Amino acid sequence: MDTPDSLYQLISLLFPPDAGSVYLSPAPLYHAAPLRYCLTMERFGATVVVMEKFDPEQALAAIETFRVTHSQWVPTHLIRMLKLPAEVRAKFDPSSLRYAVHAAAPCPVPVKEQMIEWWGPVLHEYYSGTEGICFTYANSADWLAHKGTVGRSLVGEPHVCDGNGAELPAGHVGTLYFSGGPTFEYHGDPEKTAASRDPRGRGWATLGDVGYLDEDGFLYLTDRVSHAIISGGVNVYPQEAENLLAVHPKVADVAVIGVPDPEMGEQVKAVVQPVAMADAGPELAAELIAYCRAREVRWKPPARLPKVRAALAEAWLKARCAAAGSGRTGGRHVTSRPAGCRAGSRAGLPS
Repeated sequence: MDTPDSLYQLISLLFPPDAGSVYLSPAPLYHAAPLRYCLTMERFGATVVVMEKFDPEQALAAIETFRVTHSQWVPTHLIRMLKLPAEVRAKFDPSSLRYAVHAAAPCPVPVKEQMIEWWGPVLHEYYSGTEGICFTYANSADWLAHKGTVGRSLVGEPHVCDGNGAELPAGHVGTLYFSGGPTFEYHGDPEKTAASRDPRGRGWATLGDVGYLDEDGFLYLTDRVSHAIISGGVNVYPQEAENLLAVHPKVADVAVIGVPDPEMGEQVKAVVQPVAMADAGPELAAELIAYCRAREVRWKPPARLPKVRAALAEAWLKARCAAAGSGRTGGRHVTSRPAGCRAGSRAGLPS
């Protein structure tokens, strides 16, 4: 316990706490990051406050009551706090926060813009995994200059590759591999371990995410390989449509999935949990379809890729997307999925 591990060193460098710091964990400790961060904060002598269950108003109250200096969130937490009535948010003072760290999923750009406007430049984002092969980081200034990024790499060199393992230039979407980081194996699963390795044998490994690098070396996540919806022979990643629908004021949570289609192979469908369950029905479906069409969802990045029309035609809108206690609801948690449906999570839509 006296030897600093990699997480201890990263926290020391990026979010330095001390014995006077107070860390708030709004997420359950059965997830790796909340558990490890809580334990590591205690090694610094900081006070740790753990919420038994996330509630957006109670989280804001905890920040004010305990004068929280450090915290870690997922985008769903941020979205739910932003959806509180303005008069409720105004009741609480978040000025004690020095580091509001978020990770686990890409954060919709409008959400992060609003959070920085509300809390100030205390938002810090990272991308990593339990496998330990990578760690990217962006502070608020980095993010405002490169909106949508999950940062530049501090651990592991990123490589964006096509389906054959050929490395792609900046601005092109592909599977993300990392070199130069620690090696790992999945316990008792040699096939999964082998599937995580670079197909050309260069020793690189992937967490299964899709994304791209910009010219300045900042990384952007598009989705996960396993979430791809194949429609008309084209891989469609549902993250963008989920991000768009998640910020609609009548939407509490959303998962975008692929369902069988005799002509296209799969269609893109959205499963929505309304803020008010009484709103569930055809009128809300029509409103959300119009909302998406008006905003012309594009498959990013950048403009050299074909524009993808925002059509959630005949969207499968039923209030069956139960909010996970961790605040990480995605396609894999959708219940009562029609037979043959494959889970997606996050967004992009077929033309």
